[in-house]
Amino acid sequence: AGCSHPERLGPLLSTLATGVAAPSGIVAGQAWECEPRVALTEYQRAKTGALFVAATVCGAQAAGTAAEPWRALGEWLGEAYQVADDIRDVAADPESLGKPAGQDAKHGRPSSAAELGLSGAIQHFDQLISYASASIPACRGSAQLRTLLRQESKRLVPVELTRRVAPSVTRVNA
Repeated sequence: AGCSHPERLGPLLSTLATGVAAPSGIVAGQAWECEPRVALTEYQRAKTGALFVAATVCGAQAAGTAAEPWRALGEWLGEAYQVADDIRDVAADPESLGKPAGQDAKHGRPSSAAELGLSGAIQHFDQLISYASASIPACRGSAQLRTLLRQESKRLVPVELTRRVAPSVTRVNA
């Protein structure tokens, strides 16, 4: 975007800076981990959601199309990703995680799995994926993007994991 269309670079950098910086970006989300009580959705939207918003909005800006319609997709994806991370922190083995399990509880971090239980967190994840899918703006490739979203949701919270830790949950997107 910067070489062919230098006029797009300023908005791109601004979007990225907003996604990273305080008071609403990932820096804020990390800082909230030190607070005794935080609103879980706000924490997740700041911690991970801000980066996903930056990714979806920057993609639209780089393509020279309206960026705002892509914001909601980033918000839903970011929150869903954080919920999946919370679920996996409790229910997955360290090898598949690529990091030690149980770190959220060990460090007292806000967690969907702790607040909603594993069954509730899995149901919430599926709901967020549905919202993300519905928020994809009309564009060429939207059907493929929805398919990719469903595939990735199965990778993030596998059906096998759900059967093992929350057998009563019927997966919406699986």
